[in-house]
Amino acid sequence: MKYVHNTIMNIYKQSYFIFIIGGIGYPLLEILWRGYTHPSMAVVGGLCLVAIFFINTALSMYSKGVRAVLCACAITVIELISGVFINIYLGLNVWDYSILPLNFIGQICLPYTFLWYGLSYAIIYAAEKLKVFS
Repeated sequence: MKYVHNTIMNIYKQSYFIFIIGGIGYPLLEILWRGYTHPSMAVVGGLCLVAIFFINTALSMYSKGVRAVLCACAITVIELISGVFINIYLGLNVWDYSILPLNFIGQICLPYTFLWYGLSYAIIYAAEKLKVFS
């Protein structure tokens, strides 16, 4: 029982640390990409990196490409849910993909899903080289 408790605590501590890294890293990437960000992007970025962590931990037997596809899908779902809440429900209009092709209610679009794939693949590759997810 103590082993299970320690394992859960280790996962919690890792997740917290990874959330902080994503919460800092994503807004910085967004500033580099479009020149500004919004505080809500720290939460979204943290959630996305934790999703990448869990997908890679649980599905390490699959290729990097398969894991990157799953990560891109997870990020797109997180982006849709957060977009509906942040942009539509709260009316903050942090982003709007309406002018981009293959968008859904202006909150997600296929070109960004491909971008999330590339970013996820790079994170998976770097994490494996640095042995972060092991």
